[in-house]
Amino acid sequence: MDLEQNKKNAIAFYKMAYLGNPKKAVETYIGKEYIQHNPDVADGTQGFILYFERMQQEYPNKSIEFVRCIAEGDLVALHTHQIWPDNDEYVTMDFLRFDAQGKICEHWDAIQQIPKTSANPNTMF
Repeated sequence: MDLEQNKKNAIAFYKMAYLGNPKKAVETYIGKEYIQHNPDVADGTQGFILYFERMQQEYPNKSIEFVRCIAEGDLVALHTHQIWPDNDEYVTMDFLRFDAQGKICEHWDAIQQIPKTSANPNTMF
């Protein structure tokens, strides 16, 4: 496994899909199999494409910042800051598994809206 290349590919894949071209992201970065664990997205590549196409249509002005990217073994973890319409901010943690050919084959995520107030002075990043 080339950990640095997997990190670059994970960011490029997510950014390409998030910013409106999920079909190209799938063609470029996903292998023969794609297992989806997010319950809001159908399993497989077609479910992924449909979800991100819908998100682009409904929320074209969203933005994403990649805060951290960590790789170990066949996994890459992404920590992102997303801003959606009406300044709704989210922190996400995505985990992508890569196959032996360096292609993405599985995805898990956790998403939390950033609260307006906090019991401590620390950010979520």
